[in-house]
Amino acid sequence: MGRLPTGWLLAILLALLLPSWGFAQAGPETARQKIIIDTDIGDDIDDAFALALALSSPEFQILGVTTAWGDTQLRGRVVERMLCETGRDDIPIAAGVATESKPVLDHAPWARAFWKPVRQYGPAVDFILDQIRKYPGEITLIAIAPLKNIGDLIQRDPEMFRRLKRVVIMGGSIYRGYNDLGYAPNHGPDPEYNIASDISSARRLFTAGVPLFVMPLDSTQMKLDEVKRELIFRDSTPLTDALTLLYHQWGQQTPTLFDPVAVTYATAPQICPTKPMHLEIDDKGYTRRTAGVLNADVCLDAKEEDFFRLYMSRVLSQKLVGHCTR
Repeated sequence: MGRLPTGWLLAILLALLLPSWGFAQAGPETARQKIIIDTDIGDDIDDAFALALALSSPEFQILGVTTAWGDTQLRGRVVERMLCETGRDDIPIAAGVATESKPVLDHAPWARAFWKPVRQYGPAVDFILDQIRKYPGEITLIAIAPLKNIGDLIQRDPEMFRRLKRVVIMGGSIYRGYNDLGYAPNHGPDPEYNIASDISSARRLFTAGVPLFVMPLDSTQMKLDEVKRELIFRDSTPLTDALTLLYHQWGQQTPTLFDPVAVTYATAPQICPTKPMHLEIDDKGYTRRTAGVLNADVCLDAKEEDFFRLYMSRVLSQKLVGHCTR
């Protein structure tokens, strides 16, 4: 049979994907949800895809983006360029304390090629505490990085930390580990990177007494296949162009969208239903489900089709206008 032109194929797919599913849409009468994103953007590509989803979600009022782990100042520059090129350089950026980190910052060349003068980003913990004081009980902290900033925040002011509305993290591995997509026999949990990188900070979080929502490896191994990637790469907006360049600098083939699941939960929790559990972190970085007082709501099985419907419709329909000019 004859082939439809590419433009028609894209139009048909978008018509099917766009929000007739009933996912929440913020209108003028709806109070937007205040969020802070804590990210280790700059190496694995999923942080950039998570930030793209947050920028494309009208339910969110993004109070700021904080960077964690490794060269946090350089990570901040990745964030700054992405915000600038999408017309959102009104969003504040703060950086956590630098640490040792093994992963290479694949996106360092993109950050260093940014034409704006290099600047120092203020301390992440100070920024988050200031925002909590300003909006007590209103802020969702979405943590998609090793939990260094979170641990430092709790250590500095545990009472103020408990004035967060909630914390949503991508982290942990309860029953399924890396590369377990549910097809082969289960090889059991693994020490998940965000938890195992800073065990002491993870333990502080799980005993902090704040409402905690956990998106572990069990529910976050969402593979962005070549069909969906091509739709994003061909969209040619400031946002999708940034994702395209960062994807190619990442240098691998199929991204796993771990972190966007945490952002998705904050706006559409029905996609990742949770169960209350008591979780503890052992000395090797395993996230163990044990008996005890419930301390987390955990998603073990996300609705993959609904996740991608939401993700693709948001990123492809949000025409953020960049004004990052010289």
